Amino acid sequence: MRSTFIKSEVFLAVACAIALGAFSAVAIAQPREVNETALLLDTRSAPVMNATGLCWHTGYGPAPLWTAGCHVEGPMPVAQYVAPVAQPAVPAVVAAAAAPLPVYEKVAFAGSVLFDSNKSDLTSAGRSSLDDFVSRMGGLDAQSVMAIGHADRMGSEAANQILSEERVNAVKSYLVAKGVTADRVRTSAWGETRPSTAAAECNEANTPGNVACMQPDRHVSIEISGSRLAK
Repeated sequence: MRSTFIKSEVFLAVACAIALGAFSAVAIAQPREVNETALLLDTRSAPVMNATGLCWHTGYGPAPLWTAGCHVEGPMPVAQYVAPVAQPAVPAVVAAAAAPLPVYEKVAFAGSVLFDSNKSDLTSAGRSSLDDFVSRMGGLDAQSVMAIGHADRMGSEAANQILSEERVNAVKSYLVAKGVTADRVRTSAWGETRPSTAAAECNEANTPGNVACMQPDRHVSIEISGSRLAK
């Protein structure tokens, strides 16, 4: 009876040992489970690796701080070298030398057209004087053409004022007929108020000598100013 009991105890102990050994073998055979959620991911949900190909873990999972390959079978991907694409050469732009700026010179000249006594018609000498003015205006960017009519002191002041206006209008009409733009010619009439002769001169009565003495007073003065391309 005692022998049977001892054998039973030995059998039970052996069975327990076998069972424990089998359990330990199963436990050893099972790999340690790694918590994949512990991997540190970037903005594209890809594992963050160090320079040697180890993945960084957040620290709260059971896996070690660095894990080779991030639990992916096979070799780690290797970044491929991409050769830079050569850009087409841009031809150099050669700036053309700037042309020299034109140089202009100021031009101004004046003259006078004489009239017969008590007349506003242009004389032959007066037309020649105006023709000379027009030729000298060639190529001139005229800024001002001013014509002023005058009369001598013989006759009434009112009549001399009208006479000076008629004389200056005759001059302007001739210039316009020769091609000068009308709005470029300004006119004014001063009658007998600004004579060329002095008051003490030509003080005789209405004689041929006095008429000849006052000839400078019967005129239209012309002043032209502008700029012209320097030669």
